[in-house]
Amino acid sequence: MLISRTSAMLESDASSSFAEKPPSSGAALLTAAGIAAAFGLASCCALPFFLSILGVGTAWLTGVALMAAPHRLLLMTVAAVCLLGGAILLWRQQRAAMVCTTNGVCAPPAIRALTLVGLAIGAALLWAGYTYA
Repeated sequence: MLISRTSAMLESDASSSFAEKPPSSGAALLTAAGIAAAFGLASCCALPFFLSILGVGTAWLTGVALMAAPHRLLLMTVAAVCLLGGAILLWRQQRAAMVCTTNGVCAPPAIRALTLVGLAIGAALLWAGYTYA
């Protein structure tokens, strides 16, 4: 009897703690990983080209490009998977925010907007790295 009460209390505590948890930062982390992989992919050809148009020196990219060149296919795959995962998680956060009440726990709009901007930057770097290599 004591065991059943204890397990019932644990289940009620677990269900209430899951309901009160803040949204995970998985979308932002996957987006950051996708940007990092896409940056490595674009560092050999696309970034020096675009940065030189802006008048920015690109000698510092040589080391990154030399390290990333042998792993180009892996970086492209990791960037695409991370950015796609970040987009899916952001979409889920957006859907949850549409039905979130005033006292509900939702991702702040600023975080969702920054994640969206990061996804756009990562997608642009991924495209540039694929196209200009």
